[in-house]
Amino acid sequence: MSVYTSVSSEQLTAWLQHFSLGKLLDLKGIASGITNTNYFVTTESGRYVLTLFERNSADELPYFLDLMAHLADHGIPCPHPVANAAGQYLGELNGKPAALVSCLRGGSIDTPSAEHCAAMGRVLARMHLAGQSFDATMENPRGPHWWRITSESVLSFMDAADQAMLKDEIAHQAECRSCDLPRGVIHGDMFRDNVLFEGVELTGLIDFYYACNDVLAYDLAITVNDWCVEPDGSLDEQRLRAMLGAYHAERPLTSAEHEAWPTLLRAAALRFWLSRLYDLYHPREGEITHAKDPDHFRRILADRIQQRETLKTMWV
Repeated sequence: MSVYTSVSSEQLTAWLQHFSLGKLLDLKGIASGITNTNYFVTTESGRYVLTLFERNSADELPYFLDLMAHLADHGIPCPHPVANAAGQYLGELNGKPAALVSCLRGGSIDTPSAEHCAAMGRVLARMHLAGQSFDATMENPRGPHWWRITSESVLSFMDAADQAMLKDEIAHQAECRSCDLPRGVIHGDMFRDNVLFEGVELTGLIDFYYACNDVLAYDLAITVNDWCVEPDGSLDEQRLRAMLGAYHAERPLTSAEHEAWPTLLRAAALRFWLSRLYDLYHPREGEITHAKDPDHFRRILADRIQQRETLKTMWV
């Protein structure tokens, strides 16, 4: 959620004429994140988040916006897109596809407790269940094919040891990737900065623009790798068990998911190691941008490889 495309108050005021939200009162860029341009927008009717989509095409965006509306309508605490006077969620601003969504209360947390992790696991499972009745589908654009293509674009920047580690992991995932695990809508990016809390109450899931259809336990692995991790990349067992237990109470995990769990944790680490490597070595121009450290996910992947047998015992 960086600012790549500037929007002035005058430009936004003209764009908001297509909505029934009243006068624009405030416009502020959001600096966190790395993919889209985001602003906080305050009007006479309330506070919203404006997103200008930097990579997504207008053809694929209805999936995300309709999904958020579906989940919000099914009791999941996520932003609801705001329709314009024509009843459409998606518009265009400064040459980019753009949408407004409701702004939820609460803020992200840097250091989650076991109680926070339990709340996250519980709501993630409920989101996965609510997504089962969503009709649209989108294959994961950051799946194995993307891993291979992206690795080719970053290997030349890496030292020999990391090159070998990356090649070996992609080969391992190609051998182990299972298509018979429970599938459905996943968030795909459920990091701490995409979840809002007030105290220990989870008040919002945000940034659904990596959502797609994939293995549900892979989404859980992505979440665990951010919420339950120590600085050295290892897992904190108390937080891990709290998240897995709360998730399992809502959507019981299968024996096949248990068997695949170590590989799914490695796949989740690989995906974000690659995306951070790509953003580091192939940066985009931006007014406000933040590159994230790829070594963080290299450490996580190295730990998951080393602890692959132990991970089967750290379960619900």
